[in-house]
Amino acid sequence: MDLRLLVKNRLKVLRAERDWSQAELGGRLGVSRQAVNAIETGKYDPSLPLAFKLARLFDRKIEEIFDDGHGEGGHGAA
Repeated sequence: MDLRLLVKNRLKVLRAERDWSQAELGGRLGVSRQAVNAIETGKYDPSLPLAFKLARLFDRKIEEIFDDGHGEGGHGAA
């Protein structure tokens, strides 16, 4: 049984809003274009330091970029 979490993300949308290529985003983050593609397609989950870099770069909270499907941003029921 595969116990990995499926983490969805808005990275492609956020990148497109800024008209950045995967290579441009990778350059800003210090990772390869292939790494950006793997994150966008859900083949790779970023490390915590990389997730923080993404959050700072897009001026968002990490949970606004990544969603593990367990709640609404971890804030509990409203």
